Amino acid sequence: MGDKITLHNLQARKERGEKISMLTAYDYPTALLLDQAGIDMILVGDSLGMVVHGLDTTLPVTVDMMVMHTQAVRRGIKHAFLVSDMPFMSYQISTEKAMRNAARLLAEGGADAVKLEGGRHMAPTIRDLVEVGIAVQGHIGLTPQSVSALGGFKTQGRTIDAAQKLLDDARALEEAGAFSIVLEAIPAQLAELITQSISIPTIGIGAGAGCDGQVLVTHDLLGLFDRFTPKFVKRYAEIGKAMQAAFEAYRDDVQSSTFPGEEHSFAMPDAVWESLQSEADASGNRHANLSQQREYVDKEKIR
Repeated sequence: MGDKITLHNLQARKERGEKISMLTAYDYPTALLLDQAGIDMILVGDSLGMVVHGLDTTLPVTVDMMVMHTQAVRRGIKHAFLVSDMPFMSYQISTEKAMRNAARLLAEGGADAVKLEGGRHMAPTIRDLVEVGIAVQGHIGLTPQSVSALGGFKTQGRTIDAAQKLLDDARALEEAGAFSIVLEAIPAQLAELITQSISIPTIGIGAGAGCDGQVLVTHDLLGLFDRFTPKFVKRYAEIGKAMQAAFEAYRDDVQSSTFPGEEHSFAMPDAVWESLQSEADASGNRHANLSQQREYVDKEKIR
């Protein structure tokens, strides 16, 4: 896997035409496995609100939640580049608030960079963050934090005006200093055009194979999240079904006293066990005698 992946490495991959892999993680064991598998970038996405905390949307996710999960993921990473999402309203109100929250994700969480949603209108915020040394990944197209304003989970950029706007947005984010841009749910041809039109890496999710890299939500990839499955997701495993089968087998073993077996239990030396039994027998006799005495006293009181 080599040394720690840096911004320079990611940019060099774009220039050499080498694809970049990116997946989400929200905890230490998942991060450890992704890092060992050689995944280039790991994203602590605000999608954790839905796939880990069971929320209906990502909107209630807080900076505190993102910091805690980023800390856990950081502990599992040695090589991958770690990006942490800035949650809803943690960066839109003012540049000062955006700086404060982004700094927490880096200083407390251990992220290498932050990701925020939005096009040209977010360019000033990105520029200010970059100027103080905070690496920023942009995100345009279908932006989940603005899904209501976009009219739901729909493909973006399908008209000439919408496509031109996304192209302009990408160029504005590049000019502002973003090191990379996530392109979500846009036509493959448009994503490829954007990728060719800017010098920084694009990471696609539902944006075709022409991007410089790809990202998926790990829970979708593994079959661990069944509330809905976007069209662009490829299931590489059905871990959720395997887990449920294992849980059911465990329940059955417990109910039938098959588990734990002798191989799962601990024993004590015979001499210790025999001594303990003798002591227990003697104690039992003393307890029986005491009970008989109490019963006699009680009867005498009644008389």
